[in-house]
Amino acid sequence: MKKETREYNYDWMLWSIFNAGSKALDGTIKEFGGLVKVMPNFSPVINNFLRHGEPGKLFLKMISEYTNDIMTAHKEGKKLCLGTFVTAKHLFFSFDNVVPVWAEPLTVFGTLGFRKGTSEYMDYCCEVGFTETSCSAQRGSIGAVLAGLTEKPDFVICTAPGICDTNANAVQFLSSYLDLPFFQCNFPAKLTGDRINEYHHRDFKALISFIEEQSGSRLNVEKLKDILEEQRHQDEITDELYDLIRLKPCPLPPIFILMMYAGRLTMSGRKSYTAVLESMLGVVKENAARGHAGTASKKERARLLMCYIDHYTTDARFWEWLDSEDISLMPSLIFSFWNKGVNYAEGRAEESYGVIDTSSLDTMIDSLADINSRMPMIKQLRGPYDAPGMWRDDLLCMAKIMDPDFMVYIGSMGCRNSWGVNKLLQRDCEREGIPTMLLFADAFDDRVASWEHCIDKISEFMHVRGIRS
Repeated sequence: MKKETREYNYDWMLWSIFNAGSKALDGTIKEFGGLVKVMPNFSPVINNFLRHGEPGKLFLKMISEYTNDIMTAHKEGKKLCLGTFVTAKHLFFSFDNVVPVWAEPLTVFGTLGFRKGTSEYMDYCCEVGFTETSCSAQRGSIGAVLAGLTEKPDFVICTAPGICDTNANAVQFLSSYLDLPFFQCNFPAKLTGDRINEYHHRDFKALISFIEEQSGSRLNVEKLKDILEEQRHQDEITDELYDLIRLKPCPLPPIFILMMYAGRLTMSGRKSYTAVLESMLGVVKENAARGHAGTASKKERARLLMCYIDHYTTDARFWEWLDSEDISLMPSLIFSFWNKGVNYAEGRAEESYGVIDTSSLDTMIDSLADINSRMPMIKQLRGPYDAPGMWRDDLLCMAKIMDPDFMVYIGSMGCRNSWGVNKLLQRDCEREGIPTMLLFADAFDDRVASWEHCIDKISEFMHVRGIRS
């Protein structure tokens, strides 16, 4: 790692970018213009959010709050827990002295915000022992942790064993390398059934005991109740957004998809995320009432559904490009959380987590375990990709509801579970009449294939297949 890269802490840089961005619209237009001039490296990504007005500003404030909590945790006498994104976040916010940090969203924010992405941090992981084919989604932020360029976590949790082996190995390596206490959740091969439910709930109670032991505090039951009730409200807003996304033209601006799941994966149950959702819903409702698409031109040329994850190239250029091409973006598989009432869970009640029950501590723990077991990847990658309720079923269900004109798959170097079957997945999607492209690139690392190369490939695919060209 270069000496220059070690000059500033990773979490501090993220906070600086998003905090400054969130305040950029607080002043006059002239002041905003002056601010952009003194932060040329970060103005493209900040502008990509702020040009959407209040929702973009609230989103930046939310990320600023999230990174500030991480950066100041130890100064305020709190414990820092590092984990993987496929976790019910509500539990951690319910402790008075625990701050959670999730590896993958922190990588995404660095990839979007830093001029050279997070490649040096990814490489540092390999310098200390990671394989080069391990997942770039974790390596971006974990490289900074291993290099001592963030607040050091106090303990580590993992909720993706077997489901994503590279995800699990990354946090296990981190725990061993830094000699940190570690807790591993387990997941049976099936999702539903009395024995499975009992197993999930027992395992989640063991996780609570582990956090209490590491933090030296007890779970704040009243706080947990408030957070889960806030989640219930967030689910209602999300359900409404999902219904509006189905409209043609789609009234949702493409970058709102990123804001929806980045909030869900970092600030579930927090009021700052509710504010983002409510603001987005207002914009989307207004577009829908006028019959406008969510793109800047108000027109929809095509509808895209990413099979798995989006592309996190620097400056949020993926979403900017979609907008400039009048392409609406549908929710991807990674943003399927299976709350009761959402349109893709209709008719599949057993696979959704039902109504959040806050009547007692036991029912709240049960609700948390149910939410956790239905997180993206945890639900879909338990068994064969084409088994009922697994990846293929969920992807085709989402496609049927959202009616995309084409689909694109992209993963990371570590997505072995999906790269191994994506040809079969492409075949199955094509049989359903959906043009499907495999994009051989890395969603978090532009060095594998540049963003310009990705644009060329997607544009060529659209032209050859005659997709609204």
